[in-house]
Amino acid sequence: MTTPPPTTEATPGLSPTQTKTLLRFATAGSVDDGKSTLVGRLLHDAKAILADQLEAVTATSAERGFLGGEFDFALLTDGLRAEREQGITIDVAYRYFATDRRSFILADCPGHVQYTRNMVTGATTADAVVVLIDARNRPTEQTRRHLTVVSRLGIRHVIIALNKIDLLDYDQAAVEDVENEVTALANEIGLDTPHLIPISALAGDNIAGPSDNTPWYTGPALLELLETLPSKEQDTADLEPFRLDTQTVLRPQGGLAPGLDPEQYRDYRAVAGQITSGRVRLGDEIDVHPAGVRTQVVGIDTADGQLETAGAPQSVALRLADDIDTARGSVIVAAGTLPEPRKRLRAEVFPFTTEGLRSGDPVLVKTGTTTVKAIVTIDAKRNLATSQIEPAEVLAGNDIGLAQVKLSAALPIPDFRDHGPAGAFLIIDPQTGNTLAAGIHTPEEDPS
Repeated sequence: MTTPPPTTEATPGLSPTQTKTLLRFATAGSVDDGKSTLVGRLLHDAKAILADQLEAVTATSAERGFLGGEFDFALLTDGLRAEREQGITIDVAYRYFATDRRSFILADCPGHVQYTRNMVTGATTADAVVVLIDARNRPTEQTRRHLTVVSRLGIRHVIIALNKIDLLDYDQAAVEDVENEVTALANEIGLDTPHLIPISALAGDNIAGPSDNTPWYTGPALLELLETLPSKEQDTADLEPFRLDTQTVLRPQGGLAPGLDPEQYRDYRAVAGQITSGRVRLGDEIDVHPAGVRTQVVGIDTADGQLETAGAPQSVALRLADDIDTARGSVIVAAGTLPEPRKRLRAEVFPFTTEGLRSGDPVLVKTGTTTVKAIVTIDAKRNLATSQIEPAEVLAGNDIGLAQVKLSAALPIPDFRDHGPAGAFLIIDPQTGNTLAAGIHTPEEDPS
């Protein structure tokens, strides 16, 4: 499967048949490690800042006497008033920019411990995560926390940026000493082969291109690496089976999808939703849950017309060969690939509220377009200072826990580690409608 790229214009440095691809990535780091400066530097070096904004930040930097009046890149990113006043990042901010080779969506995540849940939100849909470390302070407890979250979420590409190497006088031995400590921590957590890049966000070393100050570093600069990493769709091309969670069933009362024969109007019926994974083609056999029926795809319709094939993350309306009882929440998959419907899930959960999550409370579980009643029983939590698993019955707002989820109806939720979004769910307060936690299905996880 090759998912249609989000942009179609030819760009400098690419052949006429090549187009820009999209990479979603998140940034995380401890307080004062320089993350806002790094994001500002990336936007600046990618020429994604308007001239009037540059002038305003230049003036503000001078007024505040930042490093004797030098440009404060952090002011390009911290948009909330409280962020600017306190010099911290609080909320997840999404930035959109592009280089000649690629388009990017950047989720700038907070660094404070109390905002770890915001980092989970920003990293969940990311193809890559950049974790920043102050090379002088080495990995901190918050570094361990961020790397643990990244590991549990199954992020495919992890970049560890060792920042402020200018304050180490670009000393190779000092930087390599920190790299060895970071590598040992990554191995302890179970993080596979992260990319390590020595940088100075303030000075611009190894950000957009190689730095003359680090001749001993032969790897790619940060922006160069981001331009060449495969996206999630490219990583899983033709590897994941087709899946669509039905959002609605279309029986139009007026107007037709472009290209449809008006004579077919009376009989038009299609199931609509977003393709979660894989690719579907005309003539493919599919299974429908909970109907338990196998049928064939005879039409793929979109707002722009009919297609012969479509892939994630496109939104489509599928016409089926048989008139099957389907509704919102029905799951459509490639024939023979339906995960075993389960009423009990083993899951890793990430509480989102300050009150946390307690065993035994009735909740709602939402996965895809389906919402069912459930009971969550917490078995354990991860000690993020030691990476050890400890018994627990209550999870605080920034904990990571292991739990059993008992559902009121059997749902075909796959292993998150193999199938990503299809294996994720939300835990919702049935009284207020507030999201209490996010969960990922990890059936082989052992809390003992």
